[in-house]
Amino acid sequence: MESLLRLLSPATSKLSLISPSSSMAASATSFSSLSFASMASPPQRKTSTPRKRSSKLAKTTSPKLPASNIDPNASSTVPPKKVLVPIGFGTEEMEAVIMVDVLRRAGAEVIVASVESQLEIEAAGGIRLVADTSISNCANEIFDLVALPGGMPGSARLRDCEVLQQITSRQAEDKRLYGAICAAPAVTLLPWGLLRRKQTTCHPAFMDKLPTLWAVKSNIQVSGDLTTSRGPGTSFEFALSLAEQLFGESTANEVGELLLMRTADDLRGKDEFNEVEWSINHKPRVLIPVANGSEEIEIVTIVDILRRAKLDVVVASIEKSVQILASRGTKIIADKLIGDASESIYDLIILPGEIAGAKRLHKSKVLKKLLKEQDVAGRIYGAVCSSPAVLHSQGLLKDKKATAHPSVVGQLTNEVVNGAKVVIDGKLITSKGLATVTDFAMAIVRKLFGHARARSIAEGLVFDYPRA
Repeated sequence: MESLLRLLSPATSKLSLISPSSSMAASATSFSSLSFASMASPPQRKTSTPRKRSSKLAKTTSPKLPASNIDPNASSTVPPKKVLVPIGFGTEEMEAVIMVDVLRRAGAEVIVASVESQLEIEAAGGIRLVADTSISNCANEIFDLVALPGGMPGSARLRDCEVLQQITSRQAEDKRLYGAICAAPAVTLLPWGLLRRKQTTCHPAFMDKLPTLWAVKSNIQVSGDLTTSRGPGTSFEFALSLAEQLFGESTANEVGELLLMRTADDLRGKDEFNEVEWSINHKPRVLIPVANGSEEIEIVTIVDILRRAKLDVVVASIEKSVQILASRGTKIIADKLIGDASESIYDLIILPGEIAGAKRLHKSKVLKKLLKEQDVAGRIYGAVCSSPAVLHSQGLLKDKKATAHPSVVGQLTNEVVNGAKVVIDGKLITSKGLATVTDFAMAIVRKLFGHARARSIAEGLVFDYPRA
């Protein structure tokens, strides 16, 4: 364990660090000095004045939220920006989770509200999420932003929720920010009459439902108080646009850097060494072990994309419960416990990142045994963000080329490749994590099924992917 702590505790970092979530502080005490993916909100900034919001905000009371939603160091005289993200059965999980993660990093108090009769929902790709509260508890709240994720039938479930319609309609009438992505602009906002005289974009599959004169084929479209976007592959841009409107350009730029979005633009998509075929003559089985403090963007993106490619993906909790609390306060319910999952053999084992989560994954004896067996059997394994340090501590990067998050990569003693988002060496695959994790999952799809399948998945995501 001491070796892993040294790997995950570099003396300096180029990133502007923010205090870790209070909910994870107890489990990540020794990691607090560099918890790059456990940032509740950025430090105070002196530039980029955001839009003025209603003075009523200071008088409202929010539903009870996880402690990780609010920066404990924030000034008590300035109320946090309040954001509502509703979810329902069939909501697109990448869109919902990326929005929540990014906006909480920016400093927003984000309420995830279920439009169903229960808090737990199964998203479009099969991930089970637990909302913070019921939408009925939000009926009398005033929000700085209401942001609707898409997905089907999730967008229809949101459309049919009268309470949400009232909240969003009031938001538009009061000229406060509202937004929607993917199918939600066409399926949810359009029937509510909230797209009138607004230039709008949405997922390509639903563009024909938008009013022709007002439909725009762009990744992000801001029209007054309304912001719309196209799909899971544009979720980071969408969330950052909303963050900029709430907090200003400086904050949005800083969050983008923390997410590695700016860095990713300057990197090659993939470097591969010691190339071998990933030949599997059956439906590939994938294990994604998760823990309290794991990075939710990475969990959800990897699972969503691999399930779109028809892989059999098992999310296994290394905790005593199947429910885990991820680094940004998102509650995820795993498919099973790691002990039960260990009874099967997997073609791939992929570790999501974040410092606190990586530490807990490293402590799992069951997972350590599974990884050792995976290596000995010559099967595929990989990690993103901070978790390549877990592989390194177990000797699984020996004589291998790899990459990792910038805060960790300098501490790895194997040969590190810094110029690519994704590095493949034989049957090892690693990534810098966060905004590069979509490239990571797409690289897996391409290795297993070829470029044509990967290209098809990318089109559904509305993700910019090479044609050749």
